[in-house]
Amino acid sequence: MKENRDLTQGNIKKHLIRLTGPMIFGILGLTIFNLVDTYFVGLLGTNELAALSFTFPIVLTFSSLTLGISTGVTAVVSKAAGKSNSGELKALIFDSLLLSLICVILFIGIGFLVLRPALTLMQADEEIVPIIMEYMVIWLPGLVFVVFPMVGNGIIRAMGDTKTPGIVMIIAATVNAVLDPLFIFGIGPFPELGVAGAALATLIGRFITFSVALYVLMKRDHVLVLQKRKFREMVGNWKEILTVAIPAGLSRIILPIGSGIITGLIAAYGVASVAGFGIAAKIEGFIIIVAGAMASVIVPFSGQNIGAKKFDRVKRFFNYSNKFVLLLQGGLFAVLLISAPFIAGLFSKDAQVVRVAVLYLRIVSIAYGAKGIILLSSALLNVMRRPLIAAAVNLGQMFIVFVPLALLGDMMFGMTGIFIALALSLVIAGGAAWKLADNRLKKIMAQAD
Repeated sequence: MKENRDLTQGNIKKHLIRLTGPMIFGILGLTIFNLVDTYFVGLLGTNELAALSFTFPIVLTFSSLTLGISTGVTAVVSKAAGKSNSGELKALIFDSLLLSLICVILFIGIGFLVLRPALTLMQADEEIVPIIMEYMVIWLPGLVFVVFPMVGNGIIRAMGDTKTPGIVMIIAATVNAVLDPLFIFGIGPFPELGVAGAALATLIGRFITFSVALYVLMKRDHVLVLQKRKFREMVGNWKEILTVAIPAGLSRIILPIGSGIITGLIAAYGVASVAGFGIAAKIEGFIIIVAGAMASVIVPFSGQNIGAKKFDRVKRFFNYSNKFVLLLQGGLFAVLLISAPFIAGLFSKDAQVVRVAVLYLRIVSIAYGAKGIILLSSALLNVMRRPLIAAAVNLGQMFIVFVPLALLGDMMFGMTGIFIALALSLVIAGGAAWKLADNRLKKIMAQAD
């Protein structure tokens, strides 16, 4: 491992800045994918924009499952990197990517099986379903270019390199932004594909991340090596990864389930309202970029330091991150109160679409600091091999707090009540997540003394 990738030494705040900066650009790339698609599809009309909104919970479900696998891989690989055992590290990386191949085959099959039932549950209008299918028929087979690079980038981050994944995602997002209008509107020699064009542009952008991740692991870092593996050892590594990955994936899947529940509730208010919620959800992804970047960074940093038994460094890193996220998101909430109508107006000229997006952003953004805390705490709990606690926090936030409050709020205040319920549930879960992660870390530190 290169010296500058050793996270068990050096100034903690400098590591926080050095690692988080590139990750911000990486997550920015992911967000640009969504925002660019939303912008150009919005030019096609409200029905097309609503169709994209209905695909969001489904796309997010598979992305969340993939992030769960990536989290498990990053947690396990970062600990191996902290022990500086090259042979163990290479075997673990090979086994991780083989596990990814198995998962992507399962995801594609399951996706086609559940697609129509999921749309029925979300009360998608029959007029919009064909548009949704145009997008998903291309997106689902392209999951291979989602799963592999996400896991591969997780491995690269686990070894202390957050710069490469960030650069690659920005390049991929740029390619997607250029290709979107060409394929959607049929500019020049390109076919006019409409919503399907957005899916194809995304697929090509993802292929770039797939290619670069393989190159880095095989040619640059020489950590992905084709090798004969004993089945028992391979299954042992899979179990170790899945011990974290399954609860982490289930924990993350709460977000798309919640998005689906909200979409279903809002569908009663019309297609334009669903489109407005879809816009707000994409903008939200942009607003919490820094918190997401820090949550990604806390995994390799904590994994390496726990592997090296330097627990005090983990505690300080966690506290710095939480305080910074609360301050930052508080400032962004103030900005959104004023700028929400202008930002939403960039994506649609439909008054109802804009009104719903603004309502969501002005209410829910007050809880974005708490949402950041949930991301950070869940990431740390996963590294500390307590993914079930992280999953419990997210399950509690969604089904114990949000759903009952949302149903009550919908009856009493309409959409406003749904959004207030979401903000309250995030604040409650954020406080619980911080306390649980901090208590677990203190227990580990006490056991080590």
